[in-house]
Amino acid sequence: MSDDYAIFIDGKTHLAGDFGFDPIWLPSTLFDFQKSITEWAILKGRAAIFADCGLGKTAMQLVWAENVRRHAGRVLILTPLAVGVQTVAEGHKFDVECSRSLDGVPAPWITVANYEKLHLFDPADFVGVVCDESSILKNYDGKRRGLITQFMRKMPYRLLCTATAAPNDYIELGTSAEALGAMGHMDMLGKFFRNTQGTVDTKKQWRAHGSSAPHWRFKRHAEQHFWRWVCSWARALRKPSDMGFSDAKFALPPLVENEILIETGKAFPGDLFPRAAVSLAEQRQERRLNMSERCYAVADRVNASSESHVIWCHMNEEGDKLEKLIGGSVQVAGSNSDAIKEQRLQSFADGSVRNLITKPRIGGYGLNWQHCHNVSFFPSHSFEQYYQAVRRCWRFGQNSPVSVDIVTTQGEAGVLANLKRKALAADTMFDALVQHMNDPLLLQRGNPFATEMETPKWM
Repeated sequence: MSDDYAIFIDGKTHLAGDFGFDPIWLPSTLFDFQKSITEWAILKGRAAIFADCGLGKTAMQLVWAENVRRHAGRVLILTPLAVGVQTVAEGHKFDVECSRSLDGVPAPWITVANYEKLHLFDPADFVGVVCDESSILKNYDGKRRGLITQFMRKMPYRLLCTATAAPNDYIELGTSAEALGAMGHMDMLGKFFRNTQGTVDTKKQWRAHGSSAPHWRFKRHAEQHFWRWVCSWARALRKPSDMGFSDAKFALPPLVENEILIETGKAFPGDLFPRAAVSLAEQRQERRLNMSERCYAVADRVNASSESHVIWCHMNEEGDKLEKLIGGSVQVAGSNSDAIKEQRLQSFADGSVRNLITKPRIGGYGLNWQHCHNVSFFPSHSFEQYYQAVRRCWRFGQNSPVSVDIVTTQGEAGVLANLKRKALAADTMFDALVQHMNDPLLLQRGNPFATEMETPKWM
């Protein structure tokens, strides 16, 4: 084998095996379930924590990072934009020495940086990496996502943290497994699933489960083996009782979802009467055709209140229109620099700005806005965007009922119906995810693929 080819193959290889160690430091300030998960993740070395919003993923990843730091060396924590400030503040609470870097120069021990700055860092400077809100990775373009995967590929210690591991499809777990080096995404599909594309039951399964990849189904007798394998590198919970702990200090206030249907009376060009948009092209046309009416409806409700609101939109024109109509508001737009985005998001978080207007792709991950309990949202086909947008406010630590205005038109009835279907499917899937991943029998058996094959004596 030539040296060049050996280097090429080495670059494609994931580290294999377990890299954990006994915990060195577990602060008493951790809740019992947080301590249990963190201890498990430290022992694993490469792990994923799928915990719902407000359950303390930041605290758990900081303690994990501090243990790796004490055991082996520097750790890099990657966060969405503006979340780094929160992470450093949480570090101070737990006496974890960490600081942000915006120029690629690592901090002495634990470095906190935005995903957008990763290209400035050298993986050789770190022994561990944490991906906060790791589900955000699929929102990045292929180049940046590939950079993150490559950066992590040979890292001895890795931790993924997110609240939405697989909002519409279990198969998304494969991307997390690949990032951790547990198994390649396509290898996972080949081992546990079969491709039923083109069969009669494909469409039926899609309707029943809302799967984004309906043609992949478990092989016969493979489901239990799949979950045993997942249990070897991940834990999931929506509340402490999912792991047998008390929910006493983790009770959510009511969530009130208000569907606001606007009857504009507008028809598509060439049509005599209004009708529901069917195709994606028609739905985009419907959204632009009735943009002003939707924006005025939101502005009227927000301006009539003296409380803080967060307004989620999807188009630049919507954001600009809302900013003009709503008093005491600031918009965080894609065209803003990272510094301006971060400053405006922080101003809303600390109460300096009363109303915030932005897109789920910009501010929908990792930020804590329990001071606000009023949300406006224009529906889209992405359940994850809706879930994350609402969860910025409706999360553990929120003391008031959270009101969500879902503003739509008659023509977008199909979009809203699809969002509801995905929400129901996601709840069903995550409930099963928690049930399987915390099944005592599966946890005791661990990873059935870690045992080396023994050759029979008669051979």
